[in-house]
Amino acid sequence: MGKSKRLSASDRLEIIRPIIENKSSVNQRSKEVNLHHSILSEWVRKFKDDGIQGLENGKGWKPYTKELKNKAVQDVLVHKLSKSEVVRKYKISSRSVLTGWINRYNSEKELESTSTGRVGTIMTEGRKTTYEERIEITEFTIARDKDYKTAMEKYNVSYYQLYSWVQKYEKDGQEGLQDRRGKKINKEESQLSDLEKANLEIKKLKVRNEFLEMQDAFEKITPKNRLYG
Repeated sequence: MGKSKRLSASDRLEIIRPIIENKSSVNQRSKEVNLHHSILSEWVRKFKDDGIQGLENGKGWKPYTKELKNKAVQDVLVHKLSKSEVVRKYKISSRSVLTGWINRYNSEKELESTSTGRVGTIMTEGRKTTYEERIEITEFTIARDKDYKTAMEKYNVSYYQLYSWVQKYEKDGQEGLQDRRGKKINKEESQLSDLEKANLEIKKLKVRNEFLEMQDAFEKITPKNRLYG
């Protein structure tokens, strides 16, 4: 199976049709077509909400108001609605986007309205970051299966910064994230203490575990007999 982004809406519908018709479970179909179960679950949700149009390739960044974000977060934390219920209620693009809002709220950071425009245009010039920040942000993104949108919103960096860091990290590891624009690499930019390395590794594992737990929880509340109909 090719990369999911190359598939048309019709292709995606054919892939999830056995799930929609209760002829297969998400996990079983995932193995048959060699696509991660979270991808198939998301397609099923989008098809149920918006029909075949919901399966079209994303064409831009979906805007959300500050009020909507706060209501969605409150519905999860205060009113104890499931994330899947809230995603459907407010037509949020994905559970990972909602999770990013919750994480930001729990970190006592204010939720701001999201502007319209394509991915990467919300912060086109990015911001200055330290070597340790670049490692943390990049490992957060990779641990969440390259969820660029959530990482951009959580760390306030541009898409182009983030994409570049991921490419460098996958090629050269943490060393690829050093700032090489000058003749020499500052010692503080090229070295981390053992404690800093340990803290980064703990954060990376925590993010990955939270992401996997979120996917498992989604599977538990969407058995095949509740996915559609």
